[in-house]
Amino acid sequence: MYEKFFSNIKGDAFGGITAGIVALPLALAFGVSSGMGPSAGLYGAIFISFFAALFGGTSTQISGPTAPMTAVSMVVIAGIVAANDGDLSKALPAILTVFLLAGLFQIGLGLIGLGKYIRYIPYPVVSGFMTAIGVIILLTQVLPSIGYYPKEDVEFVQKFKPQAEEVILENILKEEAGEGILVLENFKETISRASKISDADILKESQTLAAKETSGALGAIKAFPRAIQNINWLEFLLALGTIFIIYGFKRITTKVPSTLVALVVVSGIAVGFGLDYRTIQEIPSGIPTIKWEIFSGFSLSSVTPYIFTALTLSLLGAIDSLLTSVVADNMTKTKHKPNKELVGQGIGNSIAALFGGIPGAGATIRTVVNINAGGKTKLSGMIAGIMLLVVMLGLGPVASKIPAAVLAGILITVGIGVMDYKGLKAIPSLPRDIKLGPFKLSSEVLIMIVVLLLSTFWNLVYAVGIGLVIASLMFMKKIGDLTAERSDVKTLKEESWADEAEFPEKLKEEVFIKHIKGPLFFGSTSDFQALSLQIPETAKTVIMRLGRMQYMDQSGLYAMEDMLQDLKKKNIDVLFVNLLKQPRYMMERIDIIPDFIPNEHIFKSFDKCTDWIKQNVKDTY
Repeated sequence: MYEKFFSNIKGDAFGGITAGIVALPLALAFGVSSGMGPSAGLYGAIFISFFAALFGGTSTQISGPTAPMTAVSMVVIAGIVAANDGDLSKALPAILTVFLLAGLFQIGLGLIGLGKYIRYIPYPVVSGFMTAIGVIILLTQVLPSIGYYPKEDVEFVQKFKPQAEEVILENILKEEAGEGILVLENFKETISRASKISDADILKESQTLAAKETSGALGAIKAFPRAIQNINWLEFLLALGTIFIIYGFKRITTKVPSTLVALVVVSGIAVGFGLDYRTIQEIPSGIPTIKWEIFSGFSLSSVTPYIFTALTLSLLGAIDSLLTSVVADNMTKTKHKPNKELVGQGIGNSIAALFGGIPGAGATIRTVVNINAGGKTKLSGMIAGIMLLVVMLGLGPVASKIPAAVLAGILITVGIGVMDYKGLKAIPSLPRDIKLGPFKLSSEVLIMIVVLLLSTFWNLVYAVGIGLVIASLMFMKKIGDLTAERSDVKTLKEESWADEAEFPEKLKEEVFIKHIKGPLFFGSTSDFQALSLQIPETAKTVIMRLGRMQYMDQSGLYAMEDMLQDLKKKNIDVLFVNLLKQPRYMMERIDIIPDFIPNEHIFKSFDKCTDWIKQNVKDTY
């Protein structure tokens, strides 16, 4: 076991260090964005990366805070802080307890074997959610990128003074009711306590209300006109410079992470010229310590409203991680263990929460960087975590001088990058298969837009649930309408159909025949994607018999596209036989036909396909 663990120590060291360098600016930025500060992002990156790699089921996975996990965490943190009079230190035990629960739930999901079911989430739901994450990050980072902080806008905060006084008085009445001393006939105690309210108390509550009013995507939109009037040009230029370097440096080389270059260059300019800029919160330079207040300050009543949110956070982390695991599998030609990966992610998130870190998941870009740099075993992910710890211990005071606007600029590029452009580009092309009143719409597009809008402006958690329900109902209706015989696209040994008896015996090594029996939809794409593994090395032509594939959804469409791309790279010709109307229409809309499958490779009958084979395929084995 240990020999395998250290079998690629040079490649793993280089991969881990490179991935750690890429993770550093993102960890700081996600920490600031979450509302818990840069150190929380670093702690999350250190502990999740190390322990998820050690206990997980994907050898090359690099884990840490990600855009989706941070977006949900941001909502959780803002809600608990607001319930604790805007005091983060007071809210911290409840926040970290929710994150700890999310990690424990992930371990539970892995232990009961739910990892393999994650693939049943339809593509439009994932697409709408990922685009919403990008929109949320962009909108929430607009204010810090132009140097506007609502809590510091005196005139804006003053507007909340009457409301703040009401809230404080309401809290006094609640306290008295809880103590059993509230007497309506005699308000002497209430008046006594109210007389002790200072201007500082009212100001603090006003700032909390101002921050709450401008939090989230909708709050940022509301605050934007005022922010533009109070723009800080230095902060704006620092953020703009960061964005320019991130995109510009990629054109020069991708070997050095452009986010790190932007972080170093812009921060260096700000410090070197002694500019009067806003820094991030101070990063502790000592060894991280366990936040014992999770246990000593535990209150069931403060955590109970967030149990469902913790479960959602764990499910989101599971989806995020396992999607990255699939990417890693495709790059390394390996097979991850989904349930073990969930256990590893859960352990990483639980330990990160104990030390005050924000939750995370498998990070696609960092994982790809690790693999490309030579990482092959779990050691690479552990080295990435150790490398971040060393940086924090050695460079904590230096990192504390990073401008807040630089991290806002980095997050804006993350928001732009995380959106699902593939899904967005497909919107005009997908068939309009449902009617809503006088309008004809695409069911796939409808699901995507519903999830996108609900996630952005209402609730990330409920949006995914509603998207899944709509997708399931629409799928059931379609399958009912099509009266599908059965769904069978599994990679089992193929049995010849009756009309294949006359197929030339001498060409059976050169030609592989695959039968698709039933709809190709989000629940069957995983088995379909493994088709290329079933094709023998001698085969140079694949015949796909599609007469029983009555229906194909967007997930199936992209699974087909990916499989055809793989076969094209291997110079394998693909022939379609008896392609039905709906799947053909879907494939024509995104140009699979004729880009991958020219019309002359589509046959109405197996006999005509066999005639083409006899004329064009030579017996070489």
